Amino acid sequence: MAKIVVIGSLNMDLVAVAPRLPLAGETILGTQFLSVPGGKGANQAFATAKLGGDVAMLGRVGADDYGIRMCANLAAVGCDVARVRPVDGSSGIAVIFVADSGENSIVVISAANDRYRAPDLADDDVSLAGAQYVLLQLETPLQTVIAAARAANRHGARVILDPAPAPGALPAELFRHIDILTPNETEARQLLGGAPGGLSVDEATAVSRQLQGLGAKSVIIKLGAQGCLLTEGDSATLIPAPRVDAVDTTAAGDTFNGALAVACSEGASLVEACRFAVRAAALSVTRLGAQTGMPSRAELNAF
Repeated sequence: MAKIVVIGSLNMDLVAVAPRLPLAGETILGTQFLSVPGGKGANQAFATAKLGGDVAMLGRVGADDYGIRMCANLAAVGCDVARVRPVDGSSGIAVIFVADSGENSIVVISAANDRYRAPDLADDDVSLAGAQYVLLQLETPLQTVIAAARAANRHGARVILDPAPAPGALPAELFRHIDILTPNETEARQLLGGAPGGLSVDEATAVSRQLQGLGAKSVIIKLGAQGCLLTEGDSATLIPAPRVDAVDTTAAGDTFNGALAVACSEGASLVEACRFAVRAAALSVTRLGAQTGMPSRAELNAF
C-alpha cells in the first residue's frame, strides 16, 4: 500500500499564454497554447511521485481521451492510478490564462470530479490501509472531502488539506480531522470570512492562530515569493523561499503540498519539510505548465 494517498480532482488544463491577463469583455492576442494534465489532486499526486514519493491517486475521470491521457501521465511518473475510475461524460477541465509576468486566472469545470461521491469511498477504503499521509483539496464535493478525512483518521493517516478553491468557512467537522492545513494568503483570509488579499507575516501569524482555534492542528500559510509561515503548537516559523524568475505560478501550491508530503513521509520535521517544499515550489514556477513545470528529485537536489 502507498505511504501517501491523494484523493481529489483530475482536470485537463487548457492553457493560453498572453502578454497580460485580459480585462472583462476584452479580446487580446496570445502567444502560446498548451493542453496539459492538471487538477489540484492530480497535480499533487504527480509532484509527489516525481519527487520520489510512494503515492496512489483516488478520483474520477470521464470516458474520454482526456481521462486516458491524465491517467497515463500519472502512471508514467510512478503514481498508482488503479483507483482512478472512468465515468460517463466529460473529464474535468480547467481553462487557464497565463500572463508573461507569471500571473494566472483559472476557470474550472468539475464534470467527472463531481461524480466522486462520499459513498464511493467505501470501495476505495482499502487504499487507505497503511497510508501515512492523505492529501485532500476542495475540487471534489465537500461531503466527499469530509468522508475522506474521516476515513484517513480512522486508518491512522495524517490529513493534509489544501483548502482550494476556498469556499469561505469550512464545516467544523472537517476542521476536526485536519492535521496540516495549507492555505495561501487569500484562502486563509477567506476561511475566516475575510476578503481576498495578501498578508504580512504578522497578519499571517494571527490568522494561523485563528485557524488553529477552529481545529486545525498545524497551519502552513503559503506566502508566494516570501515562502511560507508554519504555525505548529505555540511556535510560528517563517521559511523564506529562494529568489527565482517566475514564468508560470500555476500549481506552485500543489508542488508545495506534494513535496511537503514526501518530506514528511521520509521522517522530516514540519520545519524541514517546509524548507524542502518551498524550494520545490520555487523551482516549479521557473517553467511553464502545471505538471510539466514540476521538478524531479534530482533537479530539486541540484537546485
